[in-house]
Amino acid sequence: MTTSKLGTLTIGQAPRSDITPILNTHLPAGLQCVHSGVLDGRTREDIDAVFAPQPGNATLVSRLLSGEAVVLDKPAVRRVLQQKIDALEAQGCTVVLILCTGEFEGLQCKSAWLVEPDRIVPPAAAALAGARQAGIVVPLESQIQSEYHKWAGLQCPPVCAAASPYVDNDDALAEAARSLREQGADILILDCMGFVERHREVAKTASGLPVIVSNALIARLTAELL
Repeated sequence: MTTSKLGTLTIGQAPRSDITPILNTHLPAGLQCVHSGVLDGRTREDIDAVFAPQPGNATLVSRLLSGEAVVLDKPAVRRVLQQKIDALEAQGCTVVLILCTGEFEGLQCKSAWLVEPDRIVPPAAAALAGARQAGIVVPLESQIQSEYHKWAGLQCPPVCAAASPYVDNDDALAEAARSLREQGADILILDCMGFVERHREVAKTASGLPVIVSNALIARLTAELL
């Protein structure tokens, strides 16, 4: 019998102290885990030199070990992701979980299960929403357009708002949730792995609507493989 071993891969720096507790709530006790990040071992100067957003490119936001948020060029992140996946497989990981809801084409594992949230959250949200109006909260204003097409499976085009999970207060998230409700949303999806249970409660309280938290959904499904 093969012993399961989980590798997590964040586009920031690992381990993610915000996401790991949510994973641990759902994963089997005693599971071997290896946590890796695209920005591991890099200084802020190096990150700014290699991953600074470039004109016309999509952007992503993640978290450094210091807790600081960092905005990254999506193509630059994509160039490193496959190397990190290969390294996790080389360490014996049988499941590799990407800790980002952004779309990344062409990623693959040789034999391990690769869990990509962007392939799971949108169809799951579409199935749950049905004919109801979905409201999407993304971390960056620019992502409303750059990530919009991944929600094509929804029966109704989504309404969107931006609020980062990597700030000191939740005022922007509460305002985004209220705005989406006023635009007709019946259900909210927090479309970033940085949103945690605290953010669910903020959005739910502000809007009175059911709220899907991406990382909680992914944690539950990943646990099924392990």
